[in-house]
Amino acid sequence: MKTKNLVLMALLVGVGAALYMVVPGFIGGMKPDFMLTMMFIGILLFPYAKETFLLSLATGVLSGLFTTFPGGLVPNIIDKAITGLVFLGAVTVLAKVVQHTFVQLALIVAGTIVSGAIFLGTALFVFQANVPVGFAALFVGVVLPATAFNAIAFAVIYPIITNLVKRSSFKTAATHA
Repeated sequence: MKTKNLVLMALLVGVGAALYMVVPGFIGGMKPDFMLTMMFIGILLFPYAKETFLLSLATGVLSGLFTTFPGGLVPNIIDKAITGLVFLGAVTVLAKVVQHTFVQLALIVAGTIVSGAIFLGTALFVFQANVPVGFAALFVGVVLPATAFNAIAFAVIYPIITNLVKRSSFKTAATHA
């Protein structure tokens, strides 16, 4: 891993953390996770196992530290680790078509749904988080709207980042497209 790539990944995580902190919690303290969007962007730019592991770990820890969901630290770390690997797998399998905007948006939507389901399943069933509503209400009330928010955020942010990366000396998957 090159230092400048680590810096770009850190910037993505930092921007995601800032966005995550200003968004208020919805049902049961759960809120849309814009750090997830930044993690997905990082994986699209650097679709490699080491980078994915690092992004997933950093995103999981920071999401867990800033969460308003009861007992959300460990479920966030577990969720981001699994989601990052699943997303990397999907990007690798779809390598020939992953540069198409529609495919990327579909991956963001699917990744957010997978992430939300893993987080809720881990928090509610493994760690038995004390929230007033169940899985279905949280999934419909938070995960599905978060999916829309993440898709919109990705559609706005990703072209900006790829244009900046193409103008710089970064070697990413976006510069080889």
